Amino acid sequence: MLQTHYQQPLTAPSAHLAQTMTLLSLNSGELLQKVESELSTNPALELVEERRCPMCKRLLPATGACPICSQPTNLLSDEPIVFVSAPEDFYSSRTLSADEAPEEPFASEMVSLPEYVLRQIAAELAVEDRSLAAYLLSHLDEDGFLTTTILDVARYHHRLPEDIKALIERLKRCDPIGVCSTNPKEALLVQLEVLSESVEIPPFTREIVSDHLPKLSQHHYAEIARALGTSNIKVQTAAAFISENLNPFPARANWGDLQSPAASGVNVYHRPDILIYHLNENPNNPLVVEIIHPIRGTLRVNPLFKSSVKQVEGEKLEEWKEDIEKASLLVKCIQQRSNALRLLLEKLVVLQKDYVLSGEKEMQPLTRAEIAEILNVHESTISRAVAGKSVQLPNRRIVPLSIFFDRSLSQRTLIKEMIASEKRPLSDSEIQENLKAHGVNIARRTVAKYRSMEGILPAHLRHNHSAATG
Repeated sequence: MLQTHYQQPLTAPSAHLAQTMTLLSLNSGELLQKVESELSTNPALELVEERRCPMCKRLLPATGACPICSQPTNLLSDEPIVFVSAPEDFYSSRTLSADEAPEEPFASEMVSLPEYVLRQIAAELAVEDRSLAAYLLSHLDEDGFLTTTILDVARYHHRLPEDIKALIERLKRCDPIGVCSTNPKEALLVQLEVLSESVEIPPFTREIVSDHLPKLSQHHYAEIARALGTSNIKVQTAAAFISENLNPFPARANWGDLQSPAASGVNVYHRPDILIYHLNENPNNPLVVEIIHPIRGTLRVNPLFKSSVKQVEGEKLEEWKEDIEKASLLVKCIQQRSNALRLLLEKLVVLQKDYVLSGEKEMQPLTRAEIAEILNVHESTISRAVAGKSVQLPNRRIVPLSIFFDRSLSQRTLIKEMIASEKRPLSDSEIQENLKAHGVNIARRTVAKYRSMEGILPAHLRHNHSAATG
């Protein structure tokens, strides 16, 4: 993970790749708007009113999904059926009507990174520090780094620099860990400090992060080993630990693309981009994953326009050729987008099948980097594919696709259940001990963070609240 973030590309990305990545980051509604805009400005682009399967290109009957792509090869297989469907097939009786929507759909709103972090810590801050924390969090860039200085904040709020520094240190330990750092090295060191509470850190890891990041990104293990007076194997062990467990840009991989402070306010999912359900609504059948293809009809380069190019000359010829190239590129890139989503969901639904079928406690820890390695693509490709998209689960709940990478969800669900059934308010240390009985080993500080993320008060405040309302 770390290596790919620090390496510089050897060549500029092609127009094909650049446009595919752009389209991949769009949800179905945004993609439809993009296509409609191109149709209105590019005479070489044509939408044919016909029903073809977006995957195999077969002509389809008036209604119904593709009889080939939407069917399993083996009913006894555990593999999901993943296909791209036309919009009139996608939004069928399997989706929720407005009246049927659950009162509190999980993650129906996309929270900005500053608000997400502030929710975790606000209950534990003094009243005068909450506005200060909000101010600091409003000065984060898209990587989660602080864009202002301690002295500037101290002057603006008339507070001591030591107070500002202490608050920043507390914010760094919120999820995503390392947020509010000033650079990748600082973020990585914070993550190491937090990880050291629950796992053993390989020797020389801190030294490598502190003093040898550039050489690490270039895989110069021998040079690092000589500088530290150790062996290549120990350096490689530390490098593997860093790559698998740390992220130099906290807001990117731990939070996804929805966290940007520049993101628009609250978005509510009215229609999902992806449906997951059992074939023929039978729980004994394989899972089906439909990916929306929002374009009604077949998008193609206008053959009449293409043949007419031979009859024009001069500047008009160049202009027409450019229109044809743009139209052809858009058609190819949309196909690539569909293929990328299909490949991602084929793996993702298998890896998180327990969550899809049984709920939040069964969520498996999974990072974008891990699935990127499985699919042999860059981590940023996964981030774009996940960004802004929503999924309807078999229980009809609509959730963001990014929830499949929420590594703490199962643990937070256990904590919520423990607190909901407590006879008396449990302290964070007691919750930590109870979690160990469930095979979950996390630090007390982590328990407090997860409790705060769920908006649950500390034990002494829960006790006071119970007494006041009893």
